[in-house]
Amino acid sequence: MTHLDLPGTGRYRLRDPQPLDGVPPGPAASRVAFAAAHVVADPLGGNAPGAPAAVDWEATLAFRHRLWSLGLGVADAMDTAQRGMGLDWAATRELIRRSGAAARSVGGRLACGAGTDQLSGSDLSLKAVLAAYEEQLAVVEEAGAQPILMASRALAASARGPEDYLEVYGRLVEQAERPVILHWLGEMFDPALSGYWGAGDLDAAAATVLELIRSHPGRIDGIKVSLLDADREVALRRELPPGVRMYTGDDFHYPDLVKGDELGFSHALLGVFDPIAQVAAAALHALDAGDVARYDALFAPTVPLARHLFATPTFHYKTGIVFLAWLCGHQEHFTMVAGAQSGRSVSHLVELFRLADAAGVLGDPELAAGRMREFLALAGVRA
Repeated sequence: MTHLDLPGTGRYRLRDPQPLDGVPPGPAASRVAFAAAHVVADPLGGNAPGAPAAVDWEATLAFRHRLWSLGLGVADAMDTAQRGMGLDWAATRELIRRSGAAARSVGGRLACGAGTDQLSGSDLSLKAVLAAYEEQLAVVEEAGAQPILMASRALAASARGPEDYLEVYGRLVEQAERPVILHWLGEMFDPALSGYWGAGDLDAAAATVLELIRSHPGRIDGIKVSLLDADREVALRRELPPGVRMYTGDDFHYPDLVKGDELGFSHALLGVFDPIAQVAAAALHALDAGDVARYDALFAPTVPLARHLFATPTFHYKTGIVFLAWLCGHQEHFTMVAGAQSGRSVSHLVELFRLADAAGVLGDPELAAGRMREFLALAGVRA
């Protein structure tokens, strides 16, 4: 048994690892599931706030191979990879190209974000926004990935109303080589996206989204919704035309949304699937087999972990994701691009450790405990 002293908890005993035996190989059949993946920083790079991102490409791609080996798709170059919070466009472009090559080498499912984050300044025209999207869309398509049209801070700042969103997105959807995934990211993830789709009222915003989708039949694969509002997601899901998928981005309510109800279900495109990938893969295969009890039992202890991971301020969830990747041995350090490892407090990360253990995602308790001791010692806490 592995023990350590945790601040505020005292002597803490980690649970014994629970091997997830008998999980079939390959992707789940009943749901499309993407894990939005983080990037691994180069610990010797100049990853200070505002500096160009220095990425450890070997470790970053190794993590993607792990996700594919579990049968999950990879959603890359998304907000989980610190888009808009340290991962600049030059590094993003390289990430998309490298991930595309890696996906082709193993037949892995890959979708990548196309946005407008190469733009600077606030006085932007819709023409400039569209051109930026088109540049990134071309990079994603050249890599062989499915495009995700990311929510754009530049478009939020420059659009005058719903008609501008319909114009820009309509142009992009029609020129894309394959059906795209739309991306509705709530302001809890990025305050600069307040009023997206041209309205502060979410019902009005949803009406614009539905108008866009209905106006381009066969051109939109689905929409990722990250509003942390399960009822709103379900209501929108029920209005989608046949063949258009709802991809939940709700890191609070994903078990129920993916399981669904008598009228439908959501597929998954989730940041929380990065740290809980093995559990998620096993749960989805249980759902395939009709074993809802096992599905519920696997996912239930991950929900407190997810709610803490994505606690306010939600956009700092990436810090917790990288911390867990380090504890689990998926990378050799707790360093992030833009110095984002300072985004959460010591007490927050201590509780994250405890919840991760309870959720069964710390596959090597000895390694996790040893690294937790290192972290606490660096923070001036004896464990």
